[in-house]
Amino acid sequence: MGHFINTISTTVFRTISYPCCLLFLLLVASPSAAVESDISRMDSVEIGIVTCTPHEEVYSLYGHTAIRYHNLRTGQDLVFNYGVFDFKKPHFVTRFVLGKTDYELGVFPLEPFCEYYRKWGSCIIEQVLNLTNEDKANITYALSLNLRPENRIYRYNFFYDNCSTRPRDIIERNMTGKVILDKREGDEQSYREMIHELVNHHPWAALGNDLLLGVNADKKPDRRQQQFLPLHLMYDYDHAQILQNGEYRPLVKERRTLVEPGVQTIEEDFPLSPTICWATLLVVCLCITVFEWRARRRFKWFDVLLMVPMGIAGILLFIMIFSEHPATSINLQILLFNPLYLFFIPAIVRSKQTRYWTVMLASVCLFLLGGLLQDYAEGVEILALCLLTRYWSHIKNDK
Repeated sequence: MGHFINTISTTVFRTISYPCCLLFLLLVASPSAAVESDISRMDSVEIGIVTCTPHEEVYSLYGHTAIRYHNLRTGQDLVFNYGVFDFKKPHFVTRFVLGKTDYELGVFPLEPFCEYYRKWGSCIIEQVLNLTNEDKANITYALSLNLRPENRIYRYNFFYDNCSTRPRDIIERNMTGKVILDKREGDEQSYREMIHELVNHHPWAALGNDLLLGVNADKKPDRRQQQFLPLHLMYDYDHAQILQNGEYRPLVKERRTLVEPGVQTIEEDFPLSPTICWATLLVVCLCITVFEWRARRRFKWFDVLLMVPMGIAGILLFIMIFSEHPATSINLQILLFNPLYLFFIPAIVRSKQTRYWTVMLASVCLFLLGGLLQDYAEGVEILALCLLTRYWSHIKNDK
């Protein structure tokens, strides 16, 4: 998914975040400093949820969430960002595919953080939380614990443990009251449908997501699970109440726009949608099949042309079975993008009798039935029709 979440470069992290971490840890060095003796000083502290709207980079299509700590007395104004990772770490891509990506908590002064999103044209909204002094002291101390080297790194999980759920959890777990959510429309959406809302103007990014996501992505998350998306968390907090000692009060005390929406440079995707591309391939397939039937000959190269990319895609889907990502282990699209196709290529090239056609027919039929259980990527059923057309050509030409 990701996937898939906003980041700030490792260079910036090392040059800005580490000094901020040390300063914050010095100011909040122990539970007694943060919770006991400094509760009275928390009147001058504001803690808020910061939500950054999506911009056009693929990794930012889902938005971003962070925590703002603002001490009006000392002027200390920091953003706690759980979306930092090092792309240059060894085997990063392999670990990301296998769901073994480690993210970490970074701390940045507010202005550089805002400037990063301002240059992309993103809007940043802060929801100042309506917390008691004790709540703010507890949250401050919890953040200081998270900043320690042994606690800073965590195993990222797109649906269940990401840069949106981490700030929510550290706030709600350290509050003395309970957050009560209001009703919201759209609670019946699946994980896949929620993602589609954010990538509907990027059909090829949506295609990539849907190819990798399996049956579990079509489950309907509960209200709290939906907050893995920053915009859902922001909406919920805008309408939430705190229940404390039998009384209710709004969770959000004040809503501020830290960065106004700017002009975003939209890079055009490939001009043709996936459906148009697959439909074009089907037309080509039908034309070749008709020509074969009339000429009483076979264009085996075209079968190989279909088998190679679909088999390679199948290898990726097979690898994703072993990934720690929560929704990739059961993916029925592997029946269509079948890695077994690659084993039959030598026999197809030598025009030998092969079980490929039986395997392919069975796989495609099971794939089409699997559409009752899983929402497939855009237009892949058309690819199934291409393979069925080639099966028909094989039967006709071998009579």
